[in-house]
Amino acid sequence: MLLGLLTVFVLNACSVSKSVRNQQNLISGSWTLENIKYENNTGAFNAVLFNDASAVCFEGSDWFFRDNNSTGRYTIQQGSLCEGGDRFIRWSVVERPENYKAQLQFKFIDEKFKDLDAGRGYRLEISELSAAEMILKSNVSVDGLPITIVYEFLKK
Repeated sequence: MLLGLLTVFVLNACSVSKSVRNQQNLISGSWTLENIKYENNTGAFNAVLFNDASAVCFEGSDWFFRDNNSTGRYTIQQGSLCEGGDRFIRWSVVERPENYKAQLQFKFIDEKFKDLDAGRGYRLEISELSAAEMILKSNVSVDGLPITIVYEFLKK
């Protein structure tokens, strides 16, 4: 009896909702980060994204999300301002309470799927998601003022 209850509890705790599964299926595949823009403030920004590279390096970057094992990567092209190459990630969709949008979360891993940066990661609000486009947003603070970074992706 106790073993049966434990099994049901573990299965329920590990399952994901239909909404999360649908979003993961839509995200799965290859994307291009077409544009990065800033809301809620004016001026020119030189943002370093994901503690990795300047925002200009991310425009045109290729992103790949594999939903069967929740791994992926993004690739930045080599340039005078950008250190090119692949960055490997583990990702998931986080469901939030009603009235809040779901979030895409990811953390860096190495080629052997081991966590880097002590498991620290990033969460981006899924503002829009379809089979053709994805818009993610993150709220940050610059000089104490809120700014929203908007990431516009197109599916390949």
